[in-house]
Amino acid sequence: MPVCLVCTRRVDDPETYRKYTAVTPPIVAHYGSRFLTRSDEVTTHEGETFTERMVLIEFPNRTAAEAWYNDPDYQKASDFRRTASTGRMILQKGRADTKAPDPNV
Repeated sequence: MPVCLVCTRRVDDPETYRKYTAVTPPIVAHYGSRFLTRSDEVTTHEGETFTERMVLIEFPNRTAAEAWYNDPDYQKASDFRRTASTGRMILQKGRADTKAPDPNV
């Protein structure tokens, strides 16, 4: 079952952050994953205006997502991300049947 990683960041040091973004695409691809968005334009329709960077990555399964996150090359690159930005990374399991009722309501 696919899982999605939602990452939102406030980038305080763009030059250092680019050292992170320059090396992550092949690491993501290595795990059969793909960027759905990578800091593309965001429009806020409701609530507080969203001003952070947003990245969405689709992984084939949780195992691939966890392996990617724990990959030594990714962790090395993450030092740049951690130095240059603050934010969150959220992993959410996909649903096989997107038309089924929300199970948590």
